Amino acid sequence: MSVVLRRTWFVIFWLSAWLIAIDAHAQNQSDGGPDPSAVRMRIGPLGVTPRFELNNLGVDTNVFNEPDEANPKEDFTFTATPAVDVWLRLGRSWLQTTVREELVWFQQYDSERSANTSVAVNWRMRLNRLFVTINPDYVNTHDRPGYEIDARVRRDEYGAKGNVEVRAFAKTFLSVTGSWRKIDYDDAAVFQGTSLAFQLNRTMSGGGAALKYQWTPLTSVAVTAERTQDRFEFSPLRDSDSTKIVGSISLDPQALLKGSASFGYRDFRPLVSSLPGYQGSTALGDLSYVLLGSTRFAVTFKRDIEYSYDINQPYYLETGFNASIAQQVFGPVDFIVRFGASNLAYRDRAGAAVAASNRVDHYRTYGGGVGYHLSPDLRLGFNVDHYRRTSELDGRRYSGLRYGTSVTYGQ
Repeated sequence: MSVVLRRTWFVIFWLSAWLIAIDAHAQNQSDGGPDPSAVRMRIGPLGVTPRFELNNLGVDTNVFNEPDEANPKEDFTFTATPAVDVWLRLGRSWLQTTVREELVWFQQYDSERSANTSVAVNWRMRLNRLFVTINPDYVNTHDRPGYEIDARVRRDEYGAKGNVEVRAFAKTFLSVTGSWRKIDYDDAAVFQGTSLAFQLNRTMSGGGAALKYQWTPLTSVAVTAERTQDRFEFSPLRDSDSTKIVGSISLDPQALLKGSASFGYRDFRPLVSSLPGYQGSTALGDLSYVLLGSTRFAVTFKRDIEYSYDINQPYYLETGFNASIAQQVFGPVDFIVRFGASNLAYRDRAGAAVAASNRVDHYRTYGGGVGYHLSPDLRLGFNVDHYRRTSELDGRRYSGLRYGTSVTYGQ
């Protein structure tokens, strides 16, 4: 574990203990519990919300993301995702656990079938002047890690985040944070003849501090400074240190405009001089807005560094967004249109022979669907989505179509 991480968790631990001692007999203004409307059933001391989603019950015309000239393979597929949120009151704190199991099935190509598991835990305690959160999580999945790697591969991810927030003034809060994460690819995970375990297995750790201001009861703004380290198990050429300064806004789920957005600056410095660094903007957001109770606009966006499997172009800057508009037509019927775009801007390692220097690949998707609400929590839909990637490299260009039905409950 890195020195940065050890020191950050040390500060979190002792600051928590000190403030708990000060506020041990204080009365809570808010206990940090769940929104009562989000809890669908109670089993003894547990609050439980089950959810279920059946996606892509239909056809994928390009199962392996192969180039158009390579006769792409088509198959019947579906993805079933049961999930449950569980809340438990523990003294003056709350423990929330979310368990999600994703079952992916292909009729012909059984190598693409998988069962993907994720578990996320959120422990939070609120006192008069103190709010402590600890968030461990675990993911075991057999899927595509992102837009770059087209193979579905097995990997484990696990880690934790911690945060101690103190109310300094009526609307002003100070906090310290710490994080640690491990990414392990299976030894058999290979893409384009490259071992993903050898190239991408890594540990990430970091810590930082933030200043938050509660602008309105439903809106807060914050400035965060953090330092992170990425250390690769078998490929130290990729090791790097980063410093981020980020401004963010968080909007309460009860607000008309809800979600969060952050914009900032990242100083990304590889430890090996043959790899150029990056100094520039970053962004991350997930926002939605409901107009007149019947039209919902949603957008997610991202701009940040991601690591590539290719040792000659070890990282790329990903910039992209996904947007959707959902409209209730009449009664229980609605329709949705969605579109997205992402650019992957690669950086060359000095002196490396590459097929296309500092290339930029483009990924585009668009589609839509129509749905029928059988009940407030149950929706039946039909969806069509087209996707395409363009690149200067032969073999990295492809397109495809997914269409089929969907069923969602409790989403």
